[in-house]
Amino acid sequence: MHELVNTAQFEAWNGDEGRHWSDHHDRWNAINQGFNRPLLEAAGIGPVDRVLDIGCGAGQTTRLAAKAAFRGAALGLDISGPMLTRARAQAAEEGLDRITFEQGDAQIHPLPASGFDVAISRFGVMFFDDPVAAFSNIGRTLRLGGRLAFVCMADPTRSEWVPMFGTARAYLPLPAEEPATPDGPGMFSLADPSVIHRILDTAGFDKVRTEPVETLSDFGRDAHHAADHLLGSGPGQHLVKLLDSASSVDSAGRPSSTDSVRAAFTRALAAHEQPAGVHLRTSAWLVTATRR
Repeated sequence: MHELVNTAQFEAWNGDEGRHWSDHHDRWNAINQGFNRPLLEAAGIGPVDRVLDIGCGAGQTTRLAAKAAFRGAALGLDISGPMLTRARAQAAEEGLDRITFEQGDAQIHPLPASGFDVAISRFGVMFFDDPVAAFSNIGRTLRLGGRLAFVCMADPTRSEWVPMFGTARAYLPLPAEEPATPDGPGMFSLADPSVIHRILDTAGFDKVRTEPVETLSDFGRDAHHAADHLLGSGPGQHLVKLLDSASSVDSAGRPSSTDSVRAAFTRALAAHEQPAGVHLRTSAWLVTATRR
């Protein structure tokens, strides 16, 4: 791994969060796969294209890109070692030999100048400590006129699953939290289209377009299944830690913090349970741009 500057994200995605996403990659793909088709259609990957997948995670979108560029090549870049281990295993299982994976911080990772025709990302570009530096680095590795296409989270109020954390929190004896700052890396750092346009313009892109896209995300077969999954996510673990800090020494027979958070999630999700499972709307921006 080369030098990195986004140390907080490195620690998160090489710790519990990265292991959770790696161990449950199939579940996360079920949640996010509705964005694969619009992303790949917007990218317009051709048979001989060289494709960079930024924040590739366990590599589903990288594999799809490699299949589209079947005489070209695909590189998946991610900061998470656990997810890249999973990505390499999945690519080998599918016999994809024109695909490689590298661990690195996209803000400073040494990518070849004009080495790619297309750069894509499915929810992998919202966590940059310095997004202008990251997108400038991505721009330098695209040929002139090279295409950028990515999906990022939109306004959180438009995604049905985001309020689940607030609803679950209401069932728990937790202290009030300080309001989150809108600045800095995070799931909704690019929720404002004007921010996207400003960053990409500064980073050397033009023809920037933001288009709303939505899908029903499959969170599990029932409320209990979905709650278990959300419990292992970063926000779910955050609730467990808050409950731990707010609780006195356990008395005999009192439920653990983990069990309390799981019960709260299950109760919040029960209203969305259908015979086909728990499906909640996810709202995002589909962003396209061209390197100038």
